[in-house]
Amino acid sequence: MSLKIRLARAGSKKRPFYHVVLADARAPRDGRFLEELGSWNPMLAKDADRVVLNEERIKHWIAQGAQPTDRVLRFLDQAGIAKRPERNNPKKAEPGQKAQERLAAARKAEEDAKAAAEAAAASE
Repeated sequence: MSLKIRLARAGSKKRPFYHVVLADARAPRDGRFLEELGSWNPMLAKDADRVVLNEERIKHWIAQGAQPTDRVLRFLDQAGIAKRPERNNPKKAEPGQKAQERLAAARKAEEDAKAAAEAAAASE
């Protein structure tokens, strides 16, 4: 059984509240879980205590092989429980292949128009 430390949504519509839970990876997001390990209230101000974690139990379950999700790993990194590796994606801001092809075609058309205009001006 693969265990995940993840968020389970609670709260009403447009007022989210999340429980940090230990669950089987195959269980539904808000469904069955084994243990509640903390909570996160995104509606609170960032300087308030938005995240509450039971560090002792989280360390225990990580030692047993539980894998935190990316969002939970961010919380654990801030609390100093686990280390989240830095990510680097230098190609993130580049346009996709189709967009690059369209840009190249537009540049070529612009150059052709400019060359045609120069040729027309030279022939006059």
